[in-house]
Amino acid sequence: MFVDPLMKMWISFIAMGLMFVSVALTIFTKEKLRGFLRYSFLTISFICIIVSGLIVILVTFSGPVPE
Repeated sequence: MFVDPLMKMWISFIAMGLMFVSVALTIFTKEKLRGFLRYSFLTISFICIIVSGLIVILVTFSGPVPE
């Protein structure tokens, strides 16, 4: 799927960034927000962690790149 090793690195950095955003958003939401806004932000956080997990699975199982 991904041929260029540098592209795989940047895609994995995006996945790590999404994980960080998810954690920061969850901590902020649990401490500061209430009601509908809280659940909407937690849903966004959940979507970020799911997307980052899928990206990690794709990058990991795409195998080693040819040299």
